[in-house]
Amino acid sequence: MINVTVRHKKIANGKLSLYLDFYPEIIHPLTGKSSRREFLKLKIFEKPTNDMQKAHNKETIKLAELIRSKRLIQLRNKEYGFKENVSLDINFISFFELIADEALNRTTYKNYLIWSAALKYFVHKFGNGIKTRQLDKSHVKGFREFLLTTNNFRTNEKKKLSVNTASTYYKKFIFVLKEAYRRNLTENDLSLEADYIKETQTFRDYLDEGELRKLWTTPIKIESIKHMAMFSALSGLRFVDISALDWSKIYNDKHQGFYISLKEKKTNNVSNLPLSVEAMKIIELQGTNKGLVFPEIKYSQIVRPIKQWVTDSGINKKISFHNFRHSFATLQLANGTDIYTVSKLLGHKNVSTTQIYTKVMDRNKIDAVNRINLDLDGI
Repeated sequence: MINVTVRHKKIANGKLSLYLDFYPEIIHPLTGKSSRREFLKLKIFEKPTNDMQKAHNKETIKLAELIRSKRLIQLRNKEYGFKENVSLDINFISFFELIADEALNRTTYKNYLIWSAALKYFVHKFGNGIKTRQLDKSHVKGFREFLLTTNNFRTNEKKKLSVNTASTYYKKFIFVLKEAYRRNLTENDLSLEADYIKETQTFRDYLDEGELRKLWTTPIKIESIKHMAMFSALSGLRFVDISALDWSKIYNDKHQGFYISLKEKKTNNVSNLPLSVEAMKIIELQGTNKGLVFPEIKYSQIVRPIKQWVTDSGINKKISFHNFRHSFATLQLANGTDIYTVSKLLGHKNVSTTQIYTKVMDRNKIDAVNRINLDLDGI
């Protein structure tokens, strides 16, 4: 008699990869070859250290067991000549949480918080008892309408959730629907019923050279935060890449000068990023020569100090850490660097991603308005 067992294989970063072990061997439907293993693309923590990791393990193992049960009945039905009549039906909220946990494993904690927020709004609208097979068009349409009309849960003021935030949360929900269908948890691909929320165009403030110099001379509570922010403005790197920058990735040769061999955490792009003389001077200020270049610090620890720093400088702009990367791109374009080169410096996969910066600094528009010269008396 056929048996199916959930087993695990040790992989990198303290994780275990879950797979199904078939006995006896089965014929793989895609390759036509005999096989005893089916990897589920599900990972758990080998030694969970907190409640979030433990919860992730619990839900992931639960899903693996559901798949195991289905495979076992499928195989035994074939063994005895029965038709397949089993479909998975699990709690949709648990599945949503699983997808959020998987996102945490491959992206940043900040992105994980976005997934969690999207789930929070869904639960507020529909509760936490919906099964995957109960989902229908009304949930797809209803969640869209809810996001466009509800207040922002993060503020005590009665302030509507912004359209762009609603769009982001809705995209996360649609992705979960796609995954539910792909994993045979829903009968139909309900993501096809979704009417995406169109985002409104936004522009981030940038800092010009004078403002950056003013910030450099303005005291800040944690000096290393100033250094990291200015390094971002001189290199275009994200916080996640700067905080992980290791001396082993910094090189110097007569052809390129100083540069970073960089694999960006967000995009996984691998490239060499040249460093300016000023950027290297900031690195040298850290007083390190091995391991991490900058002191270890979390993103949550820099938000308030940067806000206070900008306020103290007298700059009346809404500035976050990411605005320093934005400033790098904008100032590159303002000083004549072509968009293709800027795109490569930023690590963008497509030039189209970089085009948002051309809307902020459109040299053609600036040159155009200055072509009309009336030479008015008294001006």
